[in-house]
Amino acid sequence: MQTPVILNPFVVGRYVSDHYFCDREEETEFLTKQVVNGRNVALISSRRMGKTGLIWHCFNQPRLREEFYTFFVDIYATTSLAEFVYLLGKAIYEELKPRKTRWAEGFFQAIRSLRVGFKLDALTGEPGFDIGLGDIRAPETTLDEIFAYLEDADKPCIVAIDEFQQIASYEEKNVEALLRTRIQRCRQSLFIFSGSKRHLMSQMFNSSSKPFYQSAISMGLEPIPLETYRAFASRLFEERGKQVDAGLIGHVYAQFEGCTWFVQMLMNELFALTAPGERCGMEKWEAALANVIRSQEGSYKELLSHLAPKQKAVLQAIAKEGRASGVTSAAFIRKYSLPSASSVQSALKPLLKNDWVTQEGDAYRVYDYFFAEWLREEY
Repeated sequence: MQTPVILNPFVVGRYVSDHYFCDREEETEFLTKQVVNGRNVALISSRRMGKTGLIWHCFNQPRLREEFYTFFVDIYATTSLAEFVYLLGKAIYEELKPRKTRWAEGFFQAIRSLRVGFKLDALTGEPGFDIGLGDIRAPETTLDEIFAYLEDADKPCIVAIDEFQQIASYEEKNVEALLRTRIQRCRQSLFIFSGSKRHLMSQMFNSSSKPFYQSAISMGLEPIPLETYRAFASRLFEERGKQVDAGLIGHVYAQFEGCTWFVQMLMNELFALTAPGERCGMEKWEAALANVIRSQEGSYKELLSHLAPKQKAVLQAIAKEGRASGVTSAAFIRKYSLPSASSVQSALKPLLKNDWVTQEGDAYRVYDYFFAEWLREEY
């Protein structure tokens, strides 16, 4: 497979190829081994640590690419079984559309409950996925048809469901049991359940009272080792006729605690600020950070405008603290002029639910490192 030409080699938010993917050799081998041997996997780690990239990287490995059909569906924004079914069906169809196998072309015949939404393209004469949420009138029936279709494939299927913990908050209360029953019946379809809310995912797969208890092999994702990332970043600079100081890479890594997306985003900007033949050093750090934060400033202001005053005050206090412990203590409340312990607790709930704040042990921090820096500067 030809390596795509990428202007900035520090790719952010998508998977391009092995060449632009850093390390994860052990994780790739482990995840690939599990699915090849017929085991479902629960991939659990904090957001933006690289779970999605790892899944696509595994899907890109020759064995999985050649021996399996692979599908990826992100359900982060879903709130109901109908939305889940809609996105799952769409993901499968869009992956299969370029293929001309008999099985791929049978998608429209197999999913009978959605046949009303299939329309032929006026130019090509080929059917298209012209379906809206309103067409999902019987989600359980459509789900059964999708699973039956996957089971009828001419080679095994792997379905990766990103932010899988969302199903626990659906308006229907039986989705976990419903999905577990369907998945348990699958004989040649395998599943990767990826999730970033670690306490919810751990509860789903490790609590004996939950339907998915012990139904998947659990694996986590830690930061890529500094020296490994340093070698990767240096290589990408050198391939484009540039240099980068090892100390600067270490500084970026430390500032974002090795969290893949944030490190990559800053390195992307540092690369952009470095001319061919130039060396990138610490003198570019502040400008790069300011540029990245400035590009997000509008969304930060919009987010704050929707927060209640008490939520905003707690968020700002946590940002200033960096990693805040004892947020309901008298000392913390007095330090940041917060109303009371009970108001802090009530404000924290929506901040945690919406991923603006994350909890690590007994400490809290603003999830988005750039947002935290902006809050410290502005307030």
